[in-house]
Amino acid sequence: MRLDKYLKISRLIKRRTVANEACDNGRVTLNGRVARASAEVKPGDVIGISFGNRETRVEVLAVQDNVRKEAAGDLFRYLPAQEADGSAPAETAEAARGEADA
Repeated sequence: MRLDKYLKISRLIKRRTVANEACDNGRVTLNGRVARASAEVKPGDVIGISFGNRETRVEVLAVQDNVRKEAAGDLFRYLPAQEADGSAPAETAEAARGEADA
């Protein structure tokens, strides 16, 4: 499946045209490389999306042509963000949420 279509179906990005523009502007990576909208997505791939100073990384779990809104979250899982040098951050999002609850 095309990357721009996957981003729309998985609801990581609301509209396919916005997904296409994000790819054209170099804001979407596939397995660590800047990807075009026409790049092929398959299970196990890692997609990175950056908007502003926010970086989101997900692992593709499944690729389906049609998905109900409730099941869209089952197509991917969020990964912890990476530092600029490529290493994992000192504090994960789960640890930060756990400290906020305490």
